Amino acid sequence: MPAAALVLHGPNLNLLGTREPAVYGRTSLAAVDRLIKEHARRRGIRAECRQSNHEGQLVDWLQGARGAGFMGVVFNPGAFTHYSIALRDAVAGIDVPVVEVHLSNVHAREEFRRVSVIAAAARGQISGFGPQSYLLGIDALLSLAAGKPAPRRR
Repeated sequence: MPAAALVLHGPNLNLLGTREPAVYGRTSLAAVDRLIKEHARRRGIRAECRQSNHEGQLVDWLQGARGAGFMGVVFNPGAFTHYSIALRDAVAGIDVPVVEVHLSNVHAREEFRRVSVIAAAARGQISGFGPQSYLLGIDALLSLAAGKPAPRRR
């Protein structure tokens, strides 16, 4: 069985394609998941995509990533990015790399969106490339697995 990456989508991402299409685009979550899985397959790994609007479910999935055999996590925490210490602590507490991703350029949006409590615990952050952000996140995990590590933290 090939290596596997866990892809987690946080709150409201189930509404992709219909929620604020000027910001998030018109691509549905199902279509994004298909892109991710195909990209991973072409890279020789498997991607498993999950979405939840519930913080505790995301914590459980993060904490279970290693035990479920995942090499790393590509994580779009959605609105939890800005205030979830529970998710930040879950990312910091696991021994698989986590790459934080966002569809929009959070640094070019409202002031509150420019702060990520997750970023300092993640291996890196990719934002602003639409669905491509997830694909870049998969590539980042593969780079880390190949021994080209990004700095962990300051």
